[in-house]
Amino acid sequence: MPAPSWSSVHWFQWDTLREFAWGQPLFLYGIPAVPLLFLFRWLLVMQYRQKLAVALPSGRLQWSPVGLLRFVPDLLIGGAVVLVLVSLARPQRVQERVEFFSEGIDIMLVLDVSQSMLAEDFRPNRLEAAKRVARDFIGGRFQDRIGIVVFAGDAFSLAPLTTDYALLNALLDDIRFGTIRTPGTAIGSALAVAVNRMRPSASKTKVAILISDGDNTSGNLDPRTAATLANMYGIRLYSILVGQEGQVPVRVAGKLQYETNTVDESTLRAVAETGAGRFYRAADGRALQEVFSQIDRFEKSKVQELRFRDTEDYYAVYLRWAVILLVAWMLSKSTFVSNVLED
Repeated sequence: MPAPSWSSVHWFQWDTLREFAWGQPLFLYGIPAVPLLFLFRWLLVMQYRQKLAVALPSGRLQWSPVGLLRFVPDLLIGGAVVLVLVSLARPQRVQERVEFFSEGIDIMLVLDVSQSMLAEDFRPNRLEAAKRVARDFIGGRFQDRIGIVVFAGDAFSLAPLTTDYALLNALLDDIRFGTIRTPGTAIGSALAVAVNRMRPSASKTKVAILISDGDNTSGNLDPRTAATLANMYGIRLYSILVGQEGQVPVRVAGKLQYETNTVDESTLRAVAETGAGRFYRAADGRALQEVFSQIDRFEKSKVQELRFRDTEDYYAVYLRWAVILLVAWMLSKSTFVSNVLED
């Protein structure tokens, strides 16, 4: 929308003045001093002006509106000074556009959905706790491509590498026990699927995060072999072992009962070491959240911020009005107006 003409009253409306950005706002503090200068000048004139006592009948002393004309020159020069101060303050409108750019990294979440992930030593269970922290992790990333691999006795890619985080969250919501009907825990197969998905990527940084609660009990590929393949393709592996040892609550046919849970860290630890990553142990939901927070800090992508600033000055509008008032003041000083009631 084009700006109004300089002669429009739009420039003197309060809303217009309030929306300006001021390049030199200190000049605005001089505006209240203008009427004070005129007051000081008037006091000096009243103090040192020569006075002649004249007695006139009261009937001849009449007030006339014409007498107000003697204030016109002062108003004109005062207005001109105020407008000059406004011009010096550089009223301007600024349009700023900010763009963020990131090279991004590729991250594959490899999530165990086997039956043991329904244990309720996490709230509400291990699987739901893992999904919750995964959603938080995704929400904290910027322009990183993230994919999801789920596994039980078999493994498949649920989502390819993408920056569509809304889609990833929707897919996480749909993950539940029974997504893969084959029983067991095929960690090696899951890592192989993740490597296959990330292998064509040209990203400088590729990361796979494995979340599981058990040993490798299914599949045809040893997890260490899969971790070696990942390392060959420059994929860094983080493994997270979830679950507590001992008696853990498990819901069977709607009833809660306790079963003995044993934890063997050797497989997941070896996967992390071979994959040049780190191994973590999370015994509860808070620990799992902290693990993801640490990984989030380790795998930060560099974000560049580009700012485009378009500034348009409007000091000329007020300077033109100041010149007009100044010329009007000079003309008034040369006419009868300044001499009305002066003698």
